[in-house]
Amino acid sequence: MIVSRAPTRITLGGGGTDLASYYSKYGGFLIAGGINKYCTILATRRFYDTIRLSYSAAEMVNRPAEIKHPIFRASLELMHIESGIELHSSADVPAGSGLGSSSSFTVALLNALHAYTRDYVNQKQLAEEACKVEIDILGEPIGKQDQYMAAFGGLTCLSFEKDGEVVVEPLRIADDMLDQLENNLLLFFTGKERSASEILSDQNIRSQAQDPNMIQNLHKTKEIGLLTRRYLEAGNLDTLGELFNEHWENKKKRSAGMTDPRIDEYYETAMHNGALGGKLIGAGGGGFLMFYCRNGSKPKLIRSMQKAGLRWERFRFDHDGAKLLVNTFTRN
Repeated sequence: MIVSRAPTRITLGGGGTDLASYYSKYGGFLIAGGINKYCTILATRRFYDTIRLSYSAAEMVNRPAEIKHPIFRASLELMHIESGIELHSSADVPAGSGLGSSSSFTVALLNALHAYTRDYVNQKQLAEEACKVEIDILGEPIGKQDQYMAAFGGLTCLSFEKDGEVVVEPLRIADDMLDQLENNLLLFFTGKERSASEILSDQNIRSQAQDPNMIQNLHKTKEIGLLTRRYLEAGNLDTLGELFNEHWENKKKRSAGMTDPRIDEYYETAMHNGALGGKLIGAGGGGFLMFYCRNGSKPKLIRSMQKAGLRWERFRFDHDGAKLLVNTFTRN
């Protein structure tokens, strides 16, 4: 039996500059943090030559080409695993939550399949293979942030070079500042799940067409990401709230579907109850709202959001990245 897991992530600054339509011309940069909300894959050999899958649905097929779930299908084909395997998945957060759970799933699955074939790989290879599955094979209009964060975890700076290379660097932040940052960041689930594809497809199309408004918006986003790194490494945490607010106002200009009146109302409630700034995590339209607040404001902010009907989701940073929790597998 093999048990593999990979973390989801929150983005602290620069999100959206990881799409090839932007970074291939201008280079991208963002800061993100892996969190202890995981996608987990259990893999084991089947006695029969069939393939059995269990996720939100169940499948029993004879070969990978028959699989309905696109990531399971593409990953098994990529790894040349044709039969005799059983795979089960579980997740701590729902799909469409904005935390990158699809890529977390892909990275955890590929790590399990590499262990199954006795072909162990490093974090960078896992991230690149997940990008290949999701972007190249399945054609998803997404960037590379989620795959790299699922593989590496930690508080991490990602630079996206014009040639497609991704430079991974840890955020250099003191331990006491890290603890304070973790304590002052709050996640609230809006109750609305959404697909990122429509919003990101529009961003891709407009970036490829060199739409000046979109390009300028992403330039501003990258600038905020670089400022976020500077202030966090200097220990100036409260400025993060101001940068969140600036980022959110800029992000809303990318698409009419980025927010809605209910989300705007939640945001205003938070800002009147102790939040220094916040934003929707992910492409927009739903999922999780994240806010930064000072220590003394935290109870008031939590109560106000819960009263508004949002679910507070506690989290801690994950510093392991993709990981095999159990590996007792032996091939006959």
